[in-house]
Amino acid sequence: MPLFTLLDYSSVLVFGLTGALVASRAQLDIVGFFFFACFTAVGGGTVRDVLLDRNPVFWIEDPSYLALACGAAFLVFFSAHMFESRYKLLLWLDAFALAIAVAAGSGVAQELDQSASIVLVMGIITGSMGGLLRDVISNEVPLVLKQGELYVTCALAGSAATVAMSYLGFSPSLMALACAVVTFTLRAGSIAMGWRLPIYKSRPPKP
Repeated sequence: MPLFTLLDYSSVLVFGLTGALVASRAQLDIVGFFFFACFTAVGGGTVRDVLLDRNPVFWIEDPSYLALACGAAFLVFFSAHMFESRYKLLLWLDAFALAIAVAAGSGVAQELDQSASIVLVMGIITGSMGGLLRDVISNEVPLVLKQGELYVTCALAGSAATVAMSYLGFSPSLMALACAVVTFTLRAGSIAMGWRLPIYKSRPPKP
């Protein structure tokens, strides 16, 4: 199986789990679980493929991605009650999914010989859009917009690692590994240790 196909499958599975966890927090029925899992799982990759003019979109070419997301939803539907904190599990699964998806998005753009700026943007979009849609539709504050938390910054840093590794002549597999490690490390630090960037604070205008 090609590397970036494997990464797409992995991100679909893990993002599907996060979508289903959100459905469990909203106490939806099984169809709602399938819905949340599927659009969370394929959202970022769909935007990536549309913008890069990859035709057909990955899950339309191979519907097994949707089957995988539905399988994740089915699993969570019958097991979510076993976890003491579904939100904490959601945060860590989302961090893992973000790392995989950023590696997939930036790697696909790199494989298509896109410029460095496009590689950066595709990594961010692929990693962030599915979770953003999930949180907006569930009426929760998106993780992307949590005040001061590292999220898009993690995706940007991971994509930058892909660009840097490509200039140094590393293989696609090592580029993907470096991207995922950088992304996950930053996101994990934000969750577990409170790593933050300075935020804008408004000040009254000077007289």
